[in-house]
Amino acid sequence: MTDTNLKSAVQSEKRMLRWLPRRRSASVRMRLLAIALLPTVVIMPLFFIVTAVNWSSRFDNLLIAKVNGELTIADQYLSQLLENSDLRMQALAASADFVSHVRADDHDGIAQLLQIQRTQLGLDFLYYLASDGGVISSPRFSNDNGLAQWPVVSQALAGIGSAQIDVFSGEDLAKVSSDLAELGRIKLVPTEAAVPTERVEETRGMVVHAATPVSEGGRHGALVGGVLLNRNLTFIDTINDLVYPTASLTEGSQGTATLFLDDVRISTNVRLFQDERALGTRVSAVVREAVLDRGETWLDRAFVVNDWYISAYEPITDSFGNRVGMLYVGFLDQPFRDAKFSTILTFAVAFAVIVLISVPIFLRWARQIFAPLERMLRTITKVEGGDLGARTGVENSDEEIARVAAQMDALLDQIQERDRELNRRVASRTQDLAEANRRLEATTRQLVVSEKLAAVGEIAAGIAHEINNPIQVIQGNLDVIRVQLGDQIEDIRTELKLIDEQTHSIFLIVNKLLQFTRPDEYAQGSEMHRPSGVMMDTVPLVQHLLSSGNIDLQLELQSEGAIAINRTELQQVLINLIVNAIHAMPTGGILRVETSDSAHEGHAGVRIEVADTGIGMTEAHLSRIFDPFFTTKQGEGTGLGLSISRKLVELYDGTIEAESAVGKGTVFRLWFPSATAG
Repeated sequence: MTDTNLKSAVQSEKRMLRWLPRRRSASVRMRLLAIALLPTVVIMPLFFIVTAVNWSSRFDNLLIAKVNGELTIADQYLSQLLENSDLRMQALAASADFVSHVRADDHDGIAQLLQIQRTQLGLDFLYYLASDGGVISSPRFSNDNGLAQWPVVSQALAGIGSAQIDVFSGEDLAKVSSDLAELGRIKLVPTEAAVPTERVEETRGMVVHAATPVSEGGRHGALVGGVLLNRNLTFIDTINDLVYPTASLTEGSQGTATLFLDDVRISTNVRLFQDERALGTRVSAVVREAVLDRGETWLDRAFVVNDWYISAYEPITDSFGNRVGMLYVGFLDQPFRDAKFSTILTFAVAFAVIVLISVPIFLRWARQIFAPLERMLRTITKVEGGDLGARTGVENSDEEIARVAAQMDALLDQIQERDRELNRRVASRTQDLAEANRRLEATTRQLVVSEKLAAVGEIAAGIAHEINNPIQVIQGNLDVIRVQLGDQIEDIRTELKLIDEQTHSIFLIVNKLLQFTRPDEYAQGSEMHRPSGVMMDTVPLVQHLLSSGNIDLQLELQSEGAIAINRTELQQVLINLIVNAIHAMPTGGILRVETSDSAHEGHAGVRIEVADTGIGMTEAHLSRIFDPFFTTKQGEGTGLGLSISRKLVELYDGTIEAESAVGKGTVFRLWFPSATAG
């Protein structure tokens, strides 16, 4: 052992010791800082932000869902109001007093009754229109021409009663009474974000218009009543009380409801000032376009008069089918925003406090790890400079890093002691290791091959043992059944024969598995069989699968030739292909089995074709179907069926191939040489 080699080995071990810690010391420090601070300073804030944004979005969606439900209540109330108006007209028309006056053609009596009923029913007008155009009204109309223009009235004259929303012009209201026209007049108030207009007042009136047919004593007509909704505070306050009962909103919020004629508020509890309702103010242009112009339902925030509200608007159509106004409900948005902001702020402050408390603790823990590592780094630097007596000096304790430092000091002691003899031992050990590696590689290859063969053989033998024992029990019990039944055995002779044949087939299949693993130990003779006849005997064995799977079997057995093959093995191949085809058609389909005399590469033979209309296979699956243990049936099958089938076919000089298309089906083609072909 030369001094040069000894020095080289020692220097190599020194370089290895100093390279590993120094190469990784900085990264370890950064990683420890990242472990300590990244979750708290980066990941948790990001998680908090994402959670806050998601919660805020869900909160807003809940508000929209809430106002949508409130709009449904308001719409149901308006529909109920129309229905009740129609029912009240029908009840009045069917009342004994009204019928008796109509039959007697008592105009004064009708007029007096209409006056009483109008007051009791809270109607703004009520009149009886005869088919000849005569009108008896309360109050007395100043002009009763053109009443039949309304679809509600014309339908009632035709025998169909209904109640609708209609818009009366100022002239139409004046025909009823000047007081009603004055009540319907509303001055327009300039409104921020509304569509510009030159109008200064709204003279039209929105009316709940109900009419029912009258047919008594040979006289026909219509009973018509109406309620003006302009300035109808009872109507709008009732909606508001239904939609927003006490304590239904968060503290500070306020629920509102409004009825619009076109885009003008004609009945509302939205306040323009403290005690003044915002009658005559108009809806914003964006809401008007969505609801009145496009006929959509608005569910979003909207600026209402002087503040933002969570709002819901829906269009109102008149008896002509035109959009003439809107129904609105909503509640003040700011209190909910304040509550949401307060909640998020509370969580943010709590999170910040947790971070401020935890970060110093994490940094202190990290420093307890850095200090020993840095001392280890300084020691390795000294060793690199040639000072083999340098040590970390870290006190040995139960902590992992301290134990590593102690182990490092012990290792340095060993290096110093072995400095002179290291090169000789390394050289000797290297030579021994190379030889051991060569032996190990050879032994490993031999062991792997032996273990594989032993495992496959053990599995096959185990299968044969575990299956053959039950087969012997079955066969023994069949013999007992034959003895016990005596002459009665004729009734089930066919069934017992089938059981015998199938138990024998199982026995042969097990032997084939052994043959698959140890082909050189098995050989079997062949017999002359016609594939068409074997196929006819095979079909009953799978008939129960065909029936239960809604499979239409098409047999085209045209071959006459015979082939040299073991009958059970051919039947095993056919059953495997047929069962696979049935499994490929879970919802039913067509299974075509065909045999024909066919030559292949100049040799006479028999072709067998099994085709299905099932789910088919991809190119990737088709290329592997004959590989041992490959299967597409998750959790079912062993993947040996087609592999064994191919071995059996090739054993008798045959060929097997498959074609498949996804969604169209699969075709398996077998060919065997004729028995006379040599």
